[in-house]
Amino acid sequence: MNLWGALRRRILPSRAPLLNIAADEGDGPVIIFLHGIASSAATFAHVIPQLSDHYRCISFDLLGFGESPSPADSNYTIEDHVDSIRSTVHSLKLDAPFILVGHSLGSLLAARYAAAHPSKVSRLVLVSPPIYVPPNQIGDPLIRARVGAYMRAYEFLRTNKEFTMNTVDTLRRLFQLDDILDVSEHNWRAFVLSLQNCIETQTTVSDIAAVRVPIDVVYGSLDQFIAPGTMRIIEQMRHVTMHRVEANDHLVRKRLAKRLVAVLDAGHELAEKQR
Repeated sequence: MNLWGALRRRILPSRAPLLNIAADEGDGPVIIFLHGIASSAATFAHVIPQLSDHYRCISFDLLGFGESPSPADSNYTIEDHVDSIRSTVHSLKLDAPFILVGHSLGSLLAARYAAAHPSKVSRLVLVSPPIYVPPNQIGDPLIRARVGAYMRAYEFLRTNKEFTMNTVDTLRRLFQLDDILDVSEHNWRAFVLSLQNCIETQTTVSDIAAVRVPIDVVYGSLDQFIAPGTMRIIEQMRHVTMHRVEANDHLVRKRLAKRLVAVLDAGHELAEKQR
């Protein structure tokens, strides 16, 4: 992004569409939840009920997904997504900085939002973050080959629509993921462009490095989309704490949800002691 573009986004009112607020429950410190690609705010169905008795929990449907708008002129870049998040946060008129939680694609967007709007976020929690660096920047040949394989797989998914939709439909039926996994005609364009412009092409390592609040990373030991080499890069950053959940894959299942709740509650208790 050029300098004028960056200044314009900071100074001028955003015309980005407001996102659907799928849930706004409870009272207390605010937590905002951002779901992943090909999904909706239903991602956090096992999380919010465990927190809403002592937090105000707000979840959005991302641009192009769930019940949120799907602008025909959007390229679903990370800037497009974050602009809509910013507009929606602004519409809430929150009095204090909030905790920001993102899952999968939502974690990449959360990192960029926190880096761009440091006064808004008190804490950042990244769940199952699909963080990659360009293969040509990776020295280890095994890790370079693995990341390259991810990129080829993503390209295959977005260029083979019928295969991708059929596969997702099968997974939804086999694993009862109707409310969590969704790739359809309605969100196909958002899926393809978000995959290409936010996940395949990303600067998340730099965004995480730029964030000035504590960051927790919660991920499953069986996560199919985690690149170990990149995770080693971010776990060396002083403000990042890693939380590995055994026997959990990429999804926010009950085991991972329980750990995420514990991480959020532990952070809140620490903040209270430091006051």
